[in-house]
Amino acid sequence: METISRVHAKALTEWGREHPEAVVLSGDLTTSCEADGFRDAYPDRFLSMGLAEQNMMSFAAGLAREGLRPLVHTFAVFMYRRALDQIEMSIAYPNLPVRIVGFLPGVTTPGGASHQATNDIAVLRSLPNMTVIEAGDATDVESMLEVADGVDGPVYCRMLRGALPRLFPASDRMRLGRARLLSDGGEIALLSSGICTEEAMRVVNALQARGLGVRHLHVTTLKPFNDPLVLETCRTASLGVITMENHTRLGGLGTCVAELIAEHGIGKRQISVALSDSYLQGASPKYLMARYGIDANALVRAVEELAGRDLDIGEDELGAARTGTYFFEKQQEAL
Repeated sequence: METISRVHAKALTEWGREHPEAVVLSGDLTTSCEADGFRDAYPDRFLSMGLAEQNMMSFAAGLAREGLRPLVHTFAVFMYRRALDQIEMSIAYPNLPVRIVGFLPGVTTPGGASHQATNDIAVLRSLPNMTVIEAGDATDVESMLEVADGVDGPVYCRMLRGALPRLFPASDRMRLGRARLLSDGGEIALLSSGICTEEAMRVVNALQARGLGVRHLHVTTLKPFNDPLVLETCRTASLGVITMENHTRLGGLGTCVAELIAEHGIGKRQISVALSDSYLQGASPKYLMARYGIDANALVRAVEELAGRDLDIGEDELGAARTGTYFFEKQQEAL
């Protein structure tokens, strides 16, 4: 599997070259959020706003009102926790085209509860006018600015950084409101998002070898949530639906799918593989995914529960686990 470093840094700098109206704001985490390349290439369109996230959001709203396209960069927790009122009243309420680029979703940081955005989707998808998209690999990250630019309103981009796998061909770009079909089968509907798609892909072949047909979708748009492929996949799965996400089970992908199932009267069981309703400790992503039950083995257990039988899938039957991290040596906050 190809792994690429600092994908957003390259994509953002290229985006700045092609879009002179783009302005990048940083909350004193410029290198940590891979905005340093844009800063160096276009210093007159880069603003370091310091540790003042509320002011940064209001400032971005003002830039958008003047016809510019601001892209706000910091850790996700410092946006939706500290500056929610400014996001709501200054950006979402007037429906301004501000791109909120939030880093360190869920388990992708060892920084503990103060840095881990585990309920950001739940909070931000509840805001009127807000679009929510999430990256799962390098191709998604390369596509994200293009997708966000097509939205006439605010967009929350749940972003990844560091060394990222390329799970999908570079030509298979992210599309707003459209999931990717990764495998097909009639028994289980498997919907995964973010970094959990990589873990889910480790399991699918072993499941199919056990005679379980899995229709696996990679979901990148959490709001709006109206993809007809998702609805069809849930409706036609004979055993039921499993969702898998790097987010609390409250308000994320699992909730989106449950709402869709209920709205359309689909009588299917759903199991949510997600973070528990608790704060996380600080540790490596690999440890945290296992500790809080969102890794490949957790998915195997969920399938066994849905299928009602022991599948006897050993670690040697799962696809190789990647050992990369979501930071690099210049990001000092990654302890």
